[in-house]
Amino acid sequence: MAAFAIGILSSVQARMNGGLAAEWSNPQQAALFSFGSGFLLLTVIALSSRAIRGALARILEALRAGSLRWWEGIGGFLGAFFVLTQSAVVPVVGVAAFTVGIVAGQTSNSLLVDRLGIGPRGRIPVTRRRAIGAGLALVAVASAVGGRLEVAGPSLLALVAAFTAGVLIAFQQAINGRVTVESGQPIAAAWLNFATGTLLLLVVFGVSALTGSSVGTDWGNHPVLYLGGLVGVIFIALAAWTVTKVGVLVTALLSIAGQLVSAVVLDIALPTSGAMVNAALVAGVLLAFAAVFVGARGRSAR
Repeated sequence: MAAFAIGILSSVQARMNGGLAAEWSNPQQAALFSFGSGFLLLTVIALSSRAIRGALARILEALRAGSLRWWEGIGGFLGAFFVLTQSAVVPVVGVAAFTVGIVAGQTSNSLLVDRLGIGPRGRIPVTRRRAIGAGLALVAVASAVGGRLEVAGPSLLALVAAFTAGVLIAFQQAINGRVTVESGQPIAAAWLNFATGTLLLLVVFGVSALTGSSVGTDWGNHPVLYLGGLVGVIFIALAAWTVTKVGVLVTALLSIAGQLVSAVVLDIALPTSGAMVNAALVAGVLLAFAAVFVGARGRSAR
């Protein structure tokens, strides 16, 4: 259920951050606001909780002792790239095309991440069922949004960026899961993620401002767009915990199902000018659930 919720929240955040980037005409600023507000929220939570402060101390000790390698502490850099890509790509190609690139990259790389044992559950073999599940997930997304690609007219560069972000998200979920195991607190892992990501985005935003990019000052009339950081805090913490229970691939597959279902609900309840709920989308949702079922059973297949 938590992994399914990750997909729903990811779609919601994509709409929020994409809308904020369009409103400000500055994806770097939108990404920094989203990540920075999440970091501030987590800092308040950490300061008010002795358990989380203790977990952060355990992370530092694990890094010093070498039980956590240095690169396992910078998952936030990968998350920052994801949010920056989200803010830049969604206004250009729409949520549907962005989801295609993200899911394709995440699903294909999750098999490799599990096979290499980067996640907290160690090496998970690439069985035939798991490979079929990953393939079905790609077919599901292609079916669900294939009809929208022509409408959105996405550029190849934007889709390549989204695919790359999806590849990196699989790594991020794996190493955040390892940090969660070491600290015993998903919120502590999320704080480290947002701290390092905010640092990177501050540098990116500073460079863009110095090179002449405009800085948005119009806060508009859509306060819900500014909640992307809160949504990110919730699904990053959920992902850090979930991947310790079911592995990277199954987390990814359930997230895909959540993304597709939320897309249907959002397009029916809050349709945009490009919303299309058709037979292809419904078929994609059903295929996604089939992928989840096959991939999850493949965890224990010999």
